[in-house]
Amino acid sequence: MSDKTPTIQRRLQRAYIVMSSDPEIIAALRAATPAGWEMKAVTDLEEVGEWQEILLHRFILVDLDEVDVFDPLAPIREVRTEYMLQTPIFCFGGDEVVRDQARLARADRFFGREEIVRRLPEFLEQFGWGG
Repeated sequence: MSDKTPTIQRRLQRAYIVMSSDPEIIAALRAATPAGWEMKAVTDLEEVGEWQEILLHRFILVDLDEVDVFDPLAPIREVRTEYMLQTPIFCFGGDEVVRDQARLARADRFFGREEIVRRLPEFLEQFGWGG
C-alpha cells in the first residue's frame, strides 16, 4: 500500500474545506465547528493536496465573493470535471451571475453569507457519519 493511500481511520475523520480568505467568515465558521471536526481554510485546492486528500473531506464551502483572490468557479470545475468527485459543494455569497455560473459548473447548493454559518451545524450533522 502506498503512503498516499488513505487509511480507514483517515477516511472516518470528520473534516471539511472552506475556500475563502475572508477572516470574518472563517472565524465564524471555525467558532461554529464543534470538537471532533476539522475545518481547512484555503484559497487553492492544492493547499489541501491531491484528489485523494480532497476526497477525505465531507464537503466543501466555496465563497463566491472571492473574485479578487481566486476564481471561485475554478475549484468547482476542478472537483467535478478534473477529479470527477461527488463531494458536496455548498456556495455562499456571490451575485446571480456568478451563482448561475457555479450552477453550470455543478455546485450543489447556494446560501447567503450569514446563512452559511447558521446552516453549518445542519451540514455537520448530515455529514457526520462514521467518525
